[in-house]
Amino acid sequence: MPVQAFNPSPLNGGIKKLILKMAVNSCVTVVQLGSVNQAHKSNIHLLPCDIEHDGAAQVAEFFTPTVKDKKHEKTVSFRGRGLKGQEVTHPQGYTGLVLKEVQRPASDQEDRVVKVSSVFPNFTYWNLETPPTSDDRVMMAMAWPKLAETIHAPVED
Repeated sequence: MPVQAFNPSPLNGGIKKLILKMAVNSCVTVVQLGSVNQAHKSNIHLLPCDIEHDGAAQVAEFFTPTVKDKKHEKTVSFRGRGLKGQEVTHPQGYTGLVLKEVQRPASDQEDRVVKVSSVFPNFTYWNLETPPTSDDRVMMAMAWPKLAETIHAPVED
């Protein structure tokens, strides 16, 4: 269960866990923040498809993109389909987390507990046949924190 962005600055203040309120029901998800320090860095690829696999993959061996120097555009073929991608960095002060469930809840009423299995400072966002643009939902989501900060900043006279 990847989480796109996380502001790690509260970790220095001694917070031991992060609680996320889920909109679906009244249960919460508890993130074990102590696992952040033990997490390794991962190379993350956001693909324009669903893959029925939940686990590690030999990405470095079988998924090596070609980079076009002029546009910082990456191209790769995945299962015979052409993909075009772009490296995306998180907004300043944020980092990406890959979360892994510690124990599956027995019912929908029980809280979920997850740990941080890896962190990623950036990721590669892929589109089918066309390069990513600023109009893509993912790119707009990555621009939102800075825009939200500007919108909610105090207005000076």
